[in-house]
Amino acid sequence: MARHGKTVNVKVPRKKIIAALEKALQKLNTDYANQGKLQAAYEAEYKKWSALVYKKIQLTKPTDIVVRYHNVAVSFDVPKNLPEEPKQPATMHEWQYKENKEEIENAIRVLNMCEDEFIATGTYGSITKYL
Repeated sequence: MARHGKTVNVKVPRKKIIAALEKALQKLNTDYANQGKLQAAYEAEYKKWSALVYKKIQLTKPTDIVVRYHNVAVSFDVPKNLPEEPKQPATMHEWQYKENKEEIENAIRVLNMCEDEFIATGTYGSITKYL
């Protein structure tokens, strides 16, 4: 049984860390370059989805109509067989992209300058979010 409070000391080959960071950098560049296309595809898909949902809701009768001064509220029972709403792709601001890219590139440069064959856990703790 594991004891609480003990730290695990893991040593990972430096070359594996560099390769993983280079792969993460390539994915970051690709994702950032393609986010416009993904957003446009999402918007087209969302437009189709919303038109279909609107059409299905129009076929149902209102369950409740409330008229108040300057507004009207209409309630519908939503059909159970509606298609699933498309998921919006994750987007990244330019400053986030530049910051992440710079951090990954700096980590790769530092690791390339290291003479040690293995990297201790504490050394790559700050870059594990990219792996």
